[in-house]
Amino acid sequence: MSPVFIYVLVFIGVSAIVGVFFFVFGDGAGKSNDRLDLLTGRRRKDDEATTILRKTAFDRDKQSLLMALTPHLPSLQKLIMQADANITPSSFMAITLILGALGMTASWLAGVKIYFAPLMGLLFAVVPFAWLLHKRASRLKTFGSQLPESLELVARALRAGHSLAAGLHVVAEEMPRPIADEFNRVYEEQNLGIPIDEALRSMCERVPNLDLRFFVTSVCIQRQTGGDLAEILDKIGYVIRERFKIMGMVKALTAEGRLSGVILIGLPFVLFLTMLHIKYDYVEKLWTHPLGVKMSVTALIMQLVGALVIRHIINIKV
Repeated sequence: MSPVFIYVLVFIGVSAIVGVFFFVFGDGAGKSNDRLDLLTGRRRKDDEATTILRKTAFDRDKQSLLMALTPHLPSLQKLIMQADANITPSSFMAITLILGALGMTASWLAGVKIYFAPLMGLLFAVVPFAWLLHKRASRLKTFGSQLPESLELVARALRAGHSLAAGLHVVAEEMPRPIADEFNRVYEEQNLGIPIDEALRSMCERVPNLDLRFFVTSVCIQRQTGGDLAEILDKIGYVIRERFKIMGMVKALTAEGRLSGVILIGLPFVLFLTMLHIKYDYVEKLWTHPLGVKMSVTALIMQLVGALVIRHIINIKV
């Protein structure tokens, strides 16, 4: 292989790694600015034009060739919106393909067997999706923890004589992200003439949270039948806090089961990689000999069944 070709591949690989690193960890400055704005009493928020332009950009990107070829897959655009990631679906898929190609190239240059190259490419390609799902889960968890305090803040605003829209605006001004962003979007949408019920339902679509759906349903019913909305919100906030207490107890009681599941599922793969490095010809029988192939397939199936059983045991709904 030509040295120039190797240098080019190394340059491309390092550039891709640096780009992904800044893409994943480059939002620290934005978080610091948000904390400073919260301390100084200033809130950076999207105006009407910014929200409309962002929605237009997403709609334009949705019509890309990649989205047209995968209409039945889960909406990547919706995952990105729920994770609040500042990237378009086409750019995200481009990064995924680059990492996949980088993984295959790196495994080839490292002298790994050619049939392991697609596996390494797949592992590298999964990294952006793992990051996106982790960011989405973290944002939804933070939103859920901020919801009880936000509902109590809206209830106090209602008791002070403010309207529901003004109460949502108070949450957008006083609470940190991400709940401030979502409530601010509802407030801006109703200022543009969208009915507040429809704006709240849109927020439920953007944030799949059961407690938020309780809040939106209670608001919609109260606007039709009447009643003391402040008292309703106080009760919803109390129920949410009690659910969090029960969920904490369940998480503590199932910690041993979750740790056992991680060890039992991950140990065979760690042992396989260790033996692959120590004694390759000993492990090679698992995919070269017919009996070894049957044993490998059976082991993977049993691993999958065991993971599902453990997940069913520790997944207690609250």
